[in-house]
Amino acid sequence: MNHLNRGRLAGKGRVAGIVIAGAVLTLSALQPAGAQSGRPDSRSMTCAQVQSLIAQRGAVVLSTGQYTFDRYVANRNACQHGEILKRDYVPTKDNNRCYVQRCASNQPFEFD
Repeated sequence: MNHLNRGRLAGKGRVAGIVIAGAVLTLSALQPAGAQSGRPDSRSMTCAQVQSLIAQRGAVVLSTGQYTFDRYVANRNACQHGEILKRDYVPTKDNNRCYVQRCASNQPFEFD
């Protein structure tokens, strides 16, 4: 095989590599958002599982929708100075309003 034929074959190999890389990127983009982020998704858990996870870890960032997430806490110890506990609810497999808590600023919003 002469050097011209080797060059043509090498070019085909590069094209095949680009096609494979493109296919891998396309497939990874089709994964659900929760699978990409690595965050637990409240919608795939029962309410008891969500509450248990928060209690075990003290604080957890949970996906609650395709584009929504927040940090939920077991108690005030997981909040910053000046924050308070706020009641909140997340959707779960068995309950659309599963009770959880999150930290929130104690200060009212200031508008310019």
